[in-house]
Amino acid sequence: MIGATVVFPCDSMPSSSSSSRLYGLDTLRALAIVLVFMNHYLLFVSDGGAFGFWGEIGWVGVDLFFALSGYLIGNQIFAALRSEHGFSLPRFYARRFLRTLPSFYAVLALYYLWPAFRGDSALLPLWKFLTFTQNINLTPGTAFSHAWSLCVEEQFYVLLPAVALVIAACRKSLLWAWLAVAASFIVGMLVRAYLWEEYVQVPRGGLGYYKYIYYASWCRFDELVAGVALALLKNHHPAAWSRLTSYGNRSLLVGIVATALMFYVFLTDHYGYWVTVFGYPALAASFTLLLIAALSPASVLYQLRVPGAASLALWSYAIYLLHKQLCILLRPILLDIGYGPDSLSAMLVMIMLSIATGWLLYRLVETPFMRLRARYVPANHV
Repeated sequence: MIGATVVFPCDSMPSSSSSSRLYGLDTLRALAIVLVFMNHYLLFVSDGGAFGFWGEIGWVGVDLFFALSGYLIGNQIFAALRSEHGFSLPRFYARRFLRTLPSFYAVLALYYLWPAFRGDSALLPLWKFLTFTQNINLTPGTAFSHAWSLCVEEQFYVLLPAVALVIAACRKSLLWAWLAVAASFIVGMLVRAYLWEEYVQVPRGGLGYYKYIYYASWCRFDELVAGVALALLKNHHPAAWSRLTSYGNRSLLVGIVATALMFYVFLTDHYGYWVTVFGYPALAASFTLLLIAALSPASVLYQLRVPGAASLALWSYAIYLLHKQLCILLRPILLDIGYGPDSLSAMLVMIMLSIATGWLLYRLVETPFMRLRARYVPANHV
């Protein structure tokens, strides 16, 4: 999306030049898809406690994706608004949809045209997926339910640039932009507080928690806004940004400690009132600290090149789309030949096939459309 980076779902092809890659963002993105895989494996495939602690807390990988996406998309919009070429809303939407829709539609076709692929899971009406409203009042356990996070992101990316353009047209637009950021957090907390009182109020959460809070866009937008706030700081407060990124290792250390604390809080009382109201923006803030470290040239996270992370980051969107149902389908096959889902052999097979099928989707669908986009729809910041 920006330079050589690729996010899930991202907005640009990566550069082949290793010097232009942001290794810290690759590492975070790869970590996010690994966390999501472990959580889905524990919930939908495992007989017991596959991946242990990391399987239980792995759902936060989606929240890490939200923070990454908010920063990268926000950075593109704010950089374009400040450039001599300006920001083109139609171009933004065209690039966005060419990036996300082809692979999404390819996987959606598998669910609707190949009944064996979706198995026994109920499938929602097609229009809910096509309009990216599937996450609204979503019942857990339906086919392709993990597309809820794509709905949140797509709704956000339709809304964000339009709001940015309106604010940019105002006098004192920077003040209004920061007020909009603050309002997003306040409204998110108030909405979650109201919905928890209305639909949850049970010790261990339940259907109401997921249906009306966890999957709901209006309860998760503030996590994307955390990344947007970081992009706003970078583009409009260069002195503050320079000071902030000059202490990358400190940000990394504080981010790790804050993230560990949030993991403990969510594992201890995930469905509680106070955790529901304040936990998600606090988790986003801890991930934002990691993002700062990933963008700070002197930090370990910025400099460290984790083997395989760049490839995993590049294929993460395709892996996300396919891995859950693929593992569900592989489970009985491996059981028939004597490999239980919690055996090392079965886990390795499912990991490798998830990566392989993600790579295949990336090569056959995503790459051709990205080439078309690069040829016919130039980026806003160019």
